[in-house]
Formats: sequence, C-alpha cells, structure tokens
Amino acid sequence: MDLADFHDRIATNVARVVLGQRTTVRKLVAALVAGGHVLLEDYPGTGKTTLAKALARSLDADFKRVQFTPDLLPSDIVGVSIYNPRDQQFAFHAGPVFTHLLLADEINRASPRTQSALLEAMAEGQVSLDGERRPLPDPFFVVATQNPVEFHGTYPLPEAQMDRFALRLSLGYMPTEQEIAMLTARDGADPLASLSPVVTLDDVRSARRALAAIRVSDAVKRYVVDLVASTRTAPGVGLGASPRASLAVMKLAQALAAFDGERFVSPEHVQEVAVEAIAHRVVLERDRRLGGDSAATVVARLITALPVPV
Repeated sequence: MDLADFHDRIATNVARVVLGQRTTVRKLVAALVAGGHVLLEDYPGTGKTTLAKALARSLDADFKRVQFTPDLLPSDIVGVSIYNPRDQQFAFHAGPVFTHLLLADEINRASPRTQSALLEAMAEGQVSLDGERRPLPDPFFVVATQNPVEFHGTYPLPEAQMDRFALRLSLGYMPTEQEIAMLTARDGADPLASLSPVVTLDDVRSARRALAAIRVSDAVKRYVVDLVASTRTAPGVGLGASPRASLAVMKLAQALAAFDGERFVSPEHVQEVAVEAIAHRVVLERDRRLGGDSAATVVARLITALPVPV
C-alpha cells in the first residue's frame, strides 16, 4: 500500500461519519504518518471527539479514551505499581497511555501535574516509573481536545507541552447543507458504530518508514527554517517557534506530498501545513493579543511576506 492509498482509505472511511472535513482529516493523517501528535481545539459539539473515534476505528489498533478532569492523577494516566502481599512484590498496572491511539479529552481540565504525565510519553514514547523505563506501543499517537472559549476550571497548557503537538487543528461549524446531511445520517443507527478498520498497524509502520523516501531539497529546507525563524523576530511576538517546529513542518509536508503521489516536497506543501504546525508554538505579546491579533494571523502574514523558492 502506498501513502496515497493509505490516506485515501482512512479519509474515505472517516468521511462516512465526519462530514465536510477532508482538509482536516488529511492533516490529521499526515500527523499520524509523521509521528507527531495533534491538538483539536474548537467549540463544543463540533465533532472533535467523533473525529478521533472515527480515526481510531479506521485503524486496526488499540484505542483508549481519558476524560481529563481536575481530580485526575498522573497515575490515572501512566499506571501504578500495587503491592501484592501474597507474593510480597509490586505489580505494575498499566494506565491508558499504554495504547496505540490515546484520546485525551478536554486536556486543559486536568492539573498541570497530570498534564505533564503525558509529556515524556509524547516526546519519548516511554514512561519512567519506579526507576524503570517502560516503552509504549508502536505506533503511539495522541489526539487531545480542548475548548478554547470555556476557561472556568481549566489549566492552560504550558508552552513546553504545546510544543509537543505537531499540529493544532480546528473543525469549525458545518455549512447548512452538511449539517442537514449529518441529521439524516444519524436518523437511524450511529454511523460510528458501523466503521471497521481499513488499515493495519503494519500499514502505519510501513507508511512511517516510506516517508523517508520523499525528497526535501536544500532550498525547501531553508524555506522551512526561514519561515520558522521569522516568528522569533516578528513584531508583537514574545516567544517564537522552536526548531522542533521546523522538523514538524518538514515531516508533515513530506506526508502531504506523498498523499499527492509526489516524490518531493514543494513550497505549497509547506504552506499548506505551516499555520497549523507553527501558530500554537508562538506566544504574542499582551498588547497584540488584546488588540485582537492571533498567532495564526501572524504566521499567515509571514508566509505571504517570505519569498518562495523557485
């Protein structure tokens, strides 16, 4: 199975449940192939959890969902060692992080201590507990959700953890006709229940290995680095994007090029994913935020201003 077919199978399957989100699904699958993690940030009821579940059902993989709440403990995520008096030994009970696809629902409702329990898992693919390193399943993919307009009882994700997400995506509200189609589709049985896997774990691993064959020219690499570096000197920016953003943009652009059946990355592939891969890593100065500007708008302006390699 080539990468274009890999994407098309998943996108077609997910489209049976999540209508009108082909672009978002394309980037979500790109993150899966690129080995990144995704933050879905949007208003309640726009389909964030449904999208994550539809992706999970499209993969022949283990899936766990954790509803983040203020009383959630780190051990509720990574697991805990429990003493067994019968054999006088501690036995490790794995937490939900030991899965292939983890849905961290409303991640900003948990305390910073619990949020940080995901940090090592997302960055290293392992958990350190009781002096022992425990590797997570391969692949390991996190889809986290959060509501950007409800702040009561929430804990904003720190910049270090935001930087661990390859992409921040949003779905937005459906057009009228698509919302009517959704009502019709859900008039009977839930279409999510009828989804079955269309790719295997071996397909995911093969897709990740195949990404290395997608060529990135020196000119495009410099274009990526210049774009990310421009966020560090842009007016009104307090904290620019890190080099991790450059790596994420390149990997994601490789995946998008492969989905298009191309053997090389073009500047258009970089531009397609740049805002969603960079903006959440950029912190604006307070005056700029109060003035109504956003990091996404700043990154979009930088893309327009930066010369495109020929």
